[in-house]
Amino acid sequence: MSEVTLVQPIEVLLVEDDPGDVLMTKEAFEEHKVGNRLHVVSDGVEALRFLRRDGEYADAPRPHLILLDLNLPRKDGREVLEEVKKDEELSHIPIVVLTTSEAEEDILRSYRLHANAYVAKPVDFDQFIQVVRQIDDFFVTVVRLPKG
Repeated sequence: MSEVTLVQPIEVLLVEDDPGDVLMTKEAFEEHKVGNRLHVVSDGVEALRFLRRDGEYADAPRPHLILLDLNLPRKDGREVLEEVKKDEELSHIPIVVLTTSEAEEDILRSYRLHANAYVAKPVDFDQFIQVVRQIDDFFVTVVRLPKG
């Protein structure tokens, strides 16, 4: 008799300004895992407002995982990463940098700012979907996340 592990759905915050990447990420989540909730904001200022439950985000859930693009309007992902990891209330939330940049300086800086992972976005649609699914799988089925 095999044991069945019930996977709890998780709240994921996607911080992404490219509508195409948002659409592909949503599609990967919808096809792959029923129950995980994907919340989307399009810039760094909105990300911090969501995380701090400010204004219109007063009732926002605390995400279990953040997927963060680096190149964002208003406040870039590097600044968001730094602010989140310095905030006592938010620093425990895993952050996966999901970006087009493959620059060594961005990779190094992201890890120095305590990113939990750095993933370069594939240009190919199918590969992009596969990468998002692997991230989702890893954080849902392998990693133990804090309850929030």
